[in-house]
Amino acid sequence: MTQTVAIILGNDFEDIELTSPKEAIEEAGYNTVIIGSEAGEEVVGKHGTKAKVDVDIGSAEPSDYSALLIPGGFSPDHLRGDVEGRYGTFAKAFIKEDDPIFAICHGPQVLIDTDDLNGRTLTAVLNVRKDLENAGAHVKDESVVVDKNLVTSRTPDDLDDFNKAIVDTLKNNEK
Repeated sequence: MTQTVAIILGNDFEDIELTSPKEAIEEAGYNTVIIGSEAGEEVVGKHGTKAKVDVDIGSAEPSDYSALLIPGGFSPDHLRGDVEGRYGTFAKAFIKEDDPIFAICHGPQVLIDTDDLNGRTLTAVLNVRKDLENAGAHVKDESVVVDKNLVTSRTPDDLDDFNKAIVDTLKNNEK
């Protein structure tokens, strides 16, 4: 059975932080599904890349997916603005089950809403690191930080390392 990676996404995502990991995941033989506010909706990245939402967050079941990818840009901030907190709840299920989570740049912002970062080690873009520390995380300034099945990265400059860590983690978690 092929594993499927959920990608939570809203408008103004950092284009390459979606396209590069998604391509690496698919080239390694895994499926991807984009989850957003409304199935069929088109979301647009900061630089014009368009992505179609496959599944709406209201009907997405974390147990249907083996891992979670959270691209950066302004998308994570938009996702955190969901009044029902559905994206944080969705991500929390992956933390609870120790299923892989991959978050880059501003992506780790969504993880703050899980209330499960206390004692975890991760990285992110500079301007969200203090927020992560305030949520109880240990923050490092490294291209990729792997804490169990939580894989985080800083910026598009780190995508080669991030993508390798994603594929390695997926292979290590095959069920």
